[in-house]
Amino acid sequence: MLTHPSAPEPAAQAAGMSATSRWTQTWRHWPRDTRDTLFLLANIAWVTILMAGQLPWWCTALTSVVLLWRGHCAWRNTHLPSRWWLVLLVALTAGATLLTHRTLLGQEAGITLIVALLALKTLELRAKRDAFVVFFLGLFTLLTHFLHSQSLLTAAGVLLAVWGLLTSLVLSHMPVGKPPLWVAARTAGGMALLGAPIMVVLFLLFPRIAPLWGVPADGTTGRTGLSSNMQVGNVASLAEDRSIAFRLRFDGEPPHPSQMYFRGPVLGQFDGREWRMNPPRLGEVFSTADPNRRPGNLSVQGEPIDYEVTLEPSKQPWVMVLDVTPQQPRLAEHNLLQTPDLQWLSSKPLRELTRYRASSHLSFRHGPDTVTAAIREQTSLPAGFNPRTLALAQQWRSEAGSGADADSRLVQRALQHLQTGGYGYTLSPGAYGTHTADEFWFDRKLGFCEHIASAFVILMRGAGVPARVVTGYQGGERNPVDGYVTVRQSDAHAWAEVWLPQLGWQRVDPTSSVAPSRTESTARLNPVQGAVGNMLATFNPALLNTLRNNWEALNNRWNQWVLSYSQGSQMDLLKKIGFDTPSWTELGYVLAGLISLATLGGAAWAWWERQQHDPWLRLLERARARARQAGLAADPTTTPRQLADRLRAALPEAQRASSETVHWLLALEALRYANPQALAAADGKQQTGPAPNNRPPGLRELAQRFVRLSWPQANSSHPRTAPD
Repeated sequence: MLTHPSAPEPAAQAAGMSATSRWTQTWRHWPRDTRDTLFLLANIAWVTILMAGQLPWWCTALTSVVLLWRGHCAWRNTHLPSRWWLVLLVALTAGATLLTHRTLLGQEAGITLIVALLALKTLELRAKRDAFVVFFLGLFTLLTHFLHSQSLLTAAGVLLAVWGLLTSLVLSHMPVGKPPLWVAARTAGGMALLGAPIMVVLFLLFPRIAPLWGVPADGTTGRTGLSSNMQVGNVASLAEDRSIAFRLRFDGEPPHPSQMYFRGPVLGQFDGREWRMNPPRLGEVFSTADPNRRPGNLSVQGEPIDYEVTLEPSKQPWVMVLDVTPQQPRLAEHNLLQTPDLQWLSSKPLRELTRYRASSHLSFRHGPDTVTAAIREQTSLPAGFNPRTLALAQQWRSEAGSGADADSRLVQRALQHLQTGGYGYTLSPGAYGTHTADEFWFDRKLGFCEHIASAFVILMRGAGVPARVVTGYQGGERNPVDGYVTVRQSDAHAWAEVWLPQLGWQRVDPTSSVAPSRTESTARLNPVQGAVGNMLATFNPALLNTLRNNWEALNNRWNQWVLSYSQGSQMDLLKKIGFDTPSWTELGYVLAGLISLATLGGAAWAWWERQQHDPWLRLLERARARARQAGLAADPTTTPRQLADRLRAALPEAQRASSETVHWLLALEALRYANPQALAAADGKQQTGPAPNNRPPGLRELAQRFVRLSWPQANSSHPRTAPD
């Protein structure tokens, strides 16, 4: 371990120190280059940690090895690797990137190369120019992290990394002495705070003109969530995911969770293994949003429920709204379409956080009153699958007769059978085979919502009742902190719709017959806990729930105020300022005016501050304050030479001639009043001397030296005041 040669540590003292104290002492006694290099490497390591989830495993491993290698070179003060090593590592990086991404171009391959080359650049970190390349390449790498995530936690991690890189940049501009890290960190933080108002103004008013604003189309990762097809078991995998799918803010009181069904893909085609969406028919590809032309003979009753949705990125076109929403949701910059099955879709995948308003009716009916060709198709089943279920369906059909309400009786009999037949609701019923409905009805009698819905629809179709599977989300949990209703991926649900004569399509949720708590409340099945989950379970559940609610409310504010800020938000801001019909022109005027005012204000403040405060006097006052902390007398009229004389008197005889602090005080006086050589001759003692260019040290250099000066405590016998 490296130690400073001028400050050896006694063995007895080292033995009595804690590990933290020994590490602190070692850190302080490291050479300046070693300390600053290790600090920069720590910042690069943090940048890499932030990107680890989006990088190939080999890139993370390579970066870790390279940073440890470079850190060892700095710690042991050994030579850096030759250029042949760098050429070999760059070639291996390019080859691994090509094998992983099948290209060296594009977003994912580019991010991999940037992170790897950032680490490799540290292996030739010899001069200040190399350090500057690392600084700015690190800042650029941080920007790529927002292509994958723009959450509040991501922003906090990136902000910490920016602070660290700025601190390293400040250290590189402080070449004299060994300034403490906290001084550079404070300077970097102050610089960032000074730039914060400009950042806020640009965020609020800089024109958001696509494609100059936002992330690339394939940039946001997002969750796929629901799909246009369903195999038994797909929704159960979503139910183990507690991440947020979307949030809602109702204008009034939210509906009961049992009434909140959010319609997603409607699946009407079944090949024996997989359910798929119905292909659109010619002439009814999409129905319009005209309220006078509603799809599927839709009619609604009661007052509408108005609410706002904040949808997380999903990479899917599904626009999640309450079932049913006859009028088009108010979503700017997107063309919305409605299928004949009443599902709202966007013309492009929703890759970013999306906010929109909608009005829905919980009481409605839709579908034709009499059988049509499209309705008959919803009774078809593939041959050779689920023979026992089909036999049961035929038996029930023969027993139900052919009355007008025969289909209704069949539906009620199936629901009653689910309630009394010993069926259970579980996240892990095991793998289903070829005849999924047979296994559910006769063998396992266990399943998740899609097992139950699929088996129910197959049974209904086998009995001649038109039926289909509807996927989406059901329920939601109200956050008591901000009042938003949170719908999670674990709220993903599948239910059934059956067509009845003179009634049209009717929602039937067979899961509620097996597990009423699933639809009547916010209770959800919990997946099997791992080690971390079991450890968290030992804590107070109420406390954990409170912490989670507060964090989600804070993250929601970030989503509403930052991520959802759009062109429409900018125009609304201009209206609040006083513009009746805001446009890009008015936005440009406001932005230019604020920038001009800020520039003039900054210049005026700098001029006033220069006139009111002499930098030399400020530095002298800092020296007086440090002297008072050391026990020396220093009033507002004490000169640098008086401070030097008092410090000499407080020092032992052997240290008076070599005191760096005394020399610094005399150099400060020389900068203002005299020639350094003349002062040295008059004082008769060694001075710090002029700079190599035969000039005395300037104010900037003296300010940098000040941070490392040692002010020894005054002797107890030394008077607190002394004659000038």
